[in-house]
Amino acid sequence: MRFAARVDHLGGGSVRAWDIHNAGKEALARGENVIVLSVGDPDFATPQAITDTAIKSLKDGDTHYTTVAGRLELRKAIAAHQSRRTGLALHEDHVLIVAGAQNGLFSAAQCLFDPGDEVIVPEPAYLTYEATIGATGAQMVRAAAKRDGSFRPDLEALEAAVTPRTRGIMLANPGNPTGIVMTRAELEGIAAVAVKHDLWVICDEVYAELVFDGAFVSIASLPGMAERTVTVGSLSKSHAMTGWRIGWMIAPEALITHADHLALCAIYGLPGFIQNAAIQAIADMDHVAPLMRDIYRARCGVLCDPLKAANNLKVLYPDSGMFALIDIRGTGLSANDFAWGLFRAEGVSVLDASAFGPAAEGYIRVAFTVSDDALADAAQRILRYARSLSA
Repeated sequence: MRFAARVDHLGGGSVRAWDIHNAGKEALARGENVIVLSVGDPDFATPQAITDTAIKSLKDGDTHYTTVAGRLELRKAIAAHQSRRTGLALHEDHVLIVAGAQNGLFSAAQCLFDPGDEVIVPEPAYLTYEATIGATGAQMVRAAAKRDGSFRPDLEALEAAVTPRTRGIMLANPGNPTGIVMTRAELEGIAAVAVKHDLWVICDEVYAELVFDGAFVSIASLPGMAERTVTVGSLSKSHAMTGWRIGWMIAPEALITHADHLALCAIYGLPGFIQNAAIQAIADMDHVAPLMRDIYRARCGVLCDPLKAANNLKVLYPDSGMFALIDIRGTGLSANDFAWGLFRAEGVSVLDASAFGPAAEGYIRVAFTVSDDALADAAQRILRYARSLSA
């Protein structure tokens, strides 16, 4: 039987990168002594007040169709929250509720890009971006990061990647897998390219509430950018709500209208009890998100600080989020071989960061999504394996 040509863009190396994570989860299910550091799924439960809101909604019979764009109260709450963060005058018609940030990225790409278009993505980039763009028939074009080990965006490389077919830029700020938070100057440089060449910008800001230090700048807040930017966010990371599948797109009203039409065909609205829980989560944002941020900042030290004792590892400390990159090139192994060797020898699953692009070749990504005790144990296992390679 024949399949649509677009399915060829939905698999590939980025999908195979999850093999080690799946192996880790399967070993865990068998009761083996493994530590899974290969995915950004927090180990703690969603705050009780949010769960209680959902339970009450269910008991009250909130199990029927909802407005496809999302409940008005939730859209107003998100618009108000984003207005405070950016200084923009946003309202509910700028907001579409989506089934998690990934659904928002996919929806935005479907509404903006055509076959033959090019979309520039600063690397390293989250591993679903290539397929998300490819599913539209457009092509992802990687813009190399600075080659000084910092993974900061290279604005000259970004400008050089623009061609007559370039239609947009997709990026994550804060970054995944790097945890880097872009400076205002870096964002202004990206914005200048977008304005100069009349490009859309899709910015994935799911880790924006987990910035460890300093102020976070949203690219949509810069001059000339609100009318050409899609901001995608969710509650998955800031409120430990990965499995709830609730997020949002913030964009010009005309684009939200098109995305609403797409949602009508794709998901036909989200469950009302989940949206009510999200309303509670937004109301609790100023309390919950800082607690989550402080947990991840502390966990970063628990996992990463001991690894400085290895002479063949280098840790790139993040500015935000729940991941760190570790340079393993000093071991003499590829990141793939290191990851699988670590898993087989010590029972720790980590991700080969080359799945996020060539810039991350030679790095592994580790997640701070298990308890402090488990992280401390994982650090010693990684250290032991690295030292065995040195010996």
